[in-house]
Amino acid sequence: MLLAVLFVLILAHSAWSTPFLAFWETLISLHIGALDFSRSLRHWINDGLMTFFFLISLELKREIVLGELRNIRVAVLPFAAALGGMLVPVTLYLALTAGKSGMHGWGAVMATDTVFVIGCLALFGSRTPPALRLFLPSLAIFDDVGAILVVAIGYGEALNWLALGFGMLGLGVDAGAARLGIRSIAIYFLFGGVVWL
Repeated sequence: MLLAVLFVLILAHSAWSTPFLAFWETLISLHIGALDFSRSLRHWINDGLMTFFFLISLELKREIVLGELRNIRVAVLPFAAALGGMLVPVTLYLALTAGKSGMHGWGAVMATDTVFVIGCLALFGSRTPPALRLFLPSLAIFDDVGAILVVAIGYGEALNWLALGFGMLGLGVDAGAARLGIRSIAIYFLFGGVVWL
């Protein structure tokens, strides 16, 4: 994974950077009746892989509701560490870019790469202490959720209230179905798709 990241960084800053970056902007269209979704390859991958992040977030929710993080004194440590993990990089970034054009990019340095955290835990496997296996993903997820909120609020465009309304409706239907004990995967898949789109 680290080698892949290094390879892409080198490629993006080499003589082949123009065709490489253009490749990620290739438009891919999805037509469903009158609906037409045209997005770049980069967009489809980013949005598609985001579902795995939400899956990991569900694990964190399970720990908060049923697991070790039910205890506020246990949960406060990864939360505080995530807060420090956001504030320290931002402070350093702002100090180094003060008065420069790149200063507005401070939100990009906040996130912890959850993939690398999970990858490192998988690499060490059973040799990782259980407490660390709980702490590191929790820290990374708290950190990433905070970074996503900052980017959405501070860097996002004007809210599309219609899309937000449909998304909330989809969440409401899925939440209601879960509360009623409905087990039909089709319902969750359909309205989950509405939320994602």
